[in-house]
Amino acid sequence: MTDCPTTADIDLIQKVIPHRYPFLLVDRVTDIVPSKSAVGLKNVTMNEPQFTGHFPATPIFPGVLQIEALAQTASVMVGLSLDLAGKNALVYFMGVDKCKFRRKVVPGDQLLLTVEALRGGGKVWKFRGVASVDGETACECEFMAMIDVPKE
Repeated sequence: MTDCPTTADIDLIQKVIPHRYPFLLVDRVTDIVPSKSAVGLKNVTMNEPQFTGHFPATPIFPGVLQIEALAQTASVMVGLSLDLAGKNALVYFMGVDKCKFRRKVVPGDQLLLTVEALRGGGKVWKFRGVASVDGETACECEFMAMIDVPKE
């Protein structure tokens, strides 16, 4: 393992995970502790496509996208920890448990996405994630994912 950066801007994020607009849901990752934890940031803006249907008169950032943003933050942390930037690795959801939604997330909010590895090191990882806004928990869950690194 090479030296793992402690932060990732949008350029580095896009080298680590394959997601792109409109499904790239993390703008920055900070406080990266290799194979252990990281904090992502997602700026929620009114011009995102989900708000045309969820819900036009009262836009609310969907809970399932909050979980996806947590998973993308975890994917960046793992990808950088394992030096996978540029290697076309994919991370697949395997399960979501103990999920609770505590508050609405609306345009103008900034989601703080805190993820912690509960188990990992190989292909299958388990995480705990908390998405919060201004210190209030919006979503919390545990999730499992599998890393698939194509053979060269």
